[in-house]
Amino acid sequence: MKSVIAILRDQVLYLPLIFRLSIYENKSKYQMHYLGILWQFLNPFIRVCVYWFVFGIGLRNGAPVGDTPFLLYLLLGLVPWMFISSTINQGSNSIYSKVNLVSKMKFPVSILPSVVIISNTFNFLIMLVILVFIAYFYNLDFGIQLIQLPYYILCMYALIFSITIFASTISVLVRDFQLLLQSVIRLFFFLTPIFWTIDNFSEKYKPFIELNPFAYIVMGIRDSFLSGDWFYQDWRHMFYFWSLTLLILFIGCIVHNNFKNKFVDYL
Repeated sequence: MKSVIAILRDQVLYLPLIFRLSIYENKSKYQMHYLGILWQFLNPFIRVCVYWFVFGIGLRNGAPVGDTPFLLYLLLGLVPWMFISSTINQGSNSIYSKVNLVSKMKFPVSILPSVVIISNTFNFLIMLVILVFIAYFYNLDFGIQLIQLPYYILCMYALIFSITIFASTISVLVRDFQLLLQSVIRLFFFLTPIFWTIDNFSEKYKPFIELNPFAYIVMGIRDSFLSGDWFYQDWRHMFYFWSLTLLILFIGCIVHNNFKNKFVDYL
């Protein structure tokens, strides 16, 4: 428990530094590109167009999902997923990519995954605003359930931070782990109800799908926009999600604290 408190305390104490480094990361990432920061929007736009064409037009002939247009249904799952997948992949490499720099000065290594999370948050918030405008374009009738959206965003950040603090540590110790994690994230893309709905499966398979913590987040964000269930109605799934997230966080903090002074030895 002391390890968790120490890691979380660092995130609070060095929050101004996290934001400064995040802004620097965003400025430097596309500095040598002609289109610059526009690539933050072009990349997700191209991905959305490809998925919409393949899964929406190619496989579904443009058919809606229930009463929801497929493009809107896809975006409600794809916008959070793009943030989740890119942040986990980048966050898992955050310590390894900076370990030479931080080894030369007194620096809280545990904030490096948070720098990636905040850096990607700027793009996620803009995509979320665009998503709201698209929902208005489709005349989506927002219900009272939209007030639970901050809860699912909190779930998303908690899970991402828990995974990245663990994965960024293991990736320094075992370099193959990051490649394995990237493959697992690609697999979860197809196991998460982003372009399909869980109702397509029989009742006996639904519990296995709900073991996917990313499904809890994606379905929750979609329910918030589409006036679906309240988050407390499925309390078993909620209990499972937070138990798993806190377990990953607990293990990640312990591993990080045990090896944070030895990272340079593994290079």
